Amino acid sequence: MNDSAARADNARADNARADTAPAAGPRTRLRREPVSDQLFTRLRSDILGGVLPPGDPFPSERELSEEYGVNRHAVREAVKRLQQARLVEVAHGGRTRVLDWRHTAGLDLLVDLPEIHGAAVSPAVLERDTVELRACIGADAARLCALRATPDVVAAITEAAAHYAEAGPDLNSLGEADVAWWRLIIEGSGNLAYLLAFNTLLAGALISVETPPLDHRAGELLDAGAHIELARLIASGDAPAAHAHAHALLSGAAH
Repeated sequence: MNDSAARADNARADNARADTAPAAGPRTRLRREPVSDQLFTRLRSDILGGVLPPGDPFPSERELSEEYGVNRHAVREAVKRLQQARLVEVAHGGRTRVLDWRHTAGLDLLVDLPEIHGAAVSPAVLERDTVELRACIGADAARLCALRATPDVVAAITEAAAHYAEAGPDLNSLGEADVAWWRLIIEGSGNLAYLLAFNTLLAGALISVETPPLDHRAGELLDAGAHIELARLIASGDAPAAHAHAHALLSGAAH
């Protein structure tokens, strides 16, 4: 059974079990959808928003089942996902406790933080931090690409840069072309960690190609000459210059 089929089966099981959930007047009932997903989202929001502070005991299965009007299977599934996200620690023989997500969570949390009401990170700070992260990753990926990329990859990067301006002046089209071009560079760097981080950043709302690029990225996206120059530096194998040029191009959004 593939992951999609298994997830569908779990969702049907959640809904079926919801019919037998405790009926003792829950404070906050969930919609009749995959209730374990809904419960995970709410509990994650409580953790990231500080409603459930780090170090505090996590509510028991019985407490969560009664509060949300769901069965214990749905609770266990939600808690399992929180554990996988490193937001809670399930103690053997003891109570589950809330972890400090700043010390334990991974980069994938960047995708969800903008949607969390009350999270202790303002959208402006999160945007700044993401821009700085992509500049650092992109710059070092360009440096490594200049050192490691195969001739075929270098040729693809050079050709894509040469035709980059043809996607403009529409920013949405340029955004898509820019993402495809940077993917070539990051894949050319040979660094799998950078590639996975790139995928994570693309999944977030801050630089998603599925929404209009932010206005302050217009200068970066419209600068076809800078793309061509970076491709030239990579092709020439000038790693330090490629690093500096890429960082300058990507940091433009921060100023």
